[in-house]
Amino acid sequence: MLMDPKLTGYLQRALNHEMAAVQQYFTQSALCELWGLDDAAAKFQHESVEELEHAKRLTRHLLTLGIVPNGAQLPAVPPVRSLRDMLLADWQLEADAIRLYSDASQYCARVHKEAAYHLFDGLLQEEREHLQDVESWLDDLAVAESQQKGASRV
Repeated sequence: MLMDPKLTGYLQRALNHEMAAVQQYFTQSALCELWGLDDAAAKFQHESVEELEHAKRLTRHLLTLGIVPNGAQLPAVPPVRSLRDMLLADWQLEADAIRLYSDASQYCARVHKEAAYHLFDGLLQEEREHLQDVESWLDDLAVAESQQKGASRV
């Protein structure tokens, strides 16, 4: 089987991205626990598990191609001071994943790599859902903050 260096690159970048996402969501979960935001901590913990599952699927695909996963050094988790900061960082994380998986799935469709196409397209759909969840959470947070400001003026 001939190796496709571009496909290998997409798979390795995707694995690195997912491992960075696991780290980011896990860190956010722990930080929320420290802040006493138990519901947010649970949501971030759930996200970290989902991203770990993505990493597992990518690892499995790499191994089926005879490629040893080669994780790079993970980027630092962005510094945050609030739940809003976390969600904005998560929005960027998910948007980056969507761009990566969109490019990768389009490439795989062009070169007829069906298994990889289905992997990337499935991840793309899941990351789009994650982005919608983050956007919804940001909207809910804005409403809650607005209500708190209104109540404090009374």
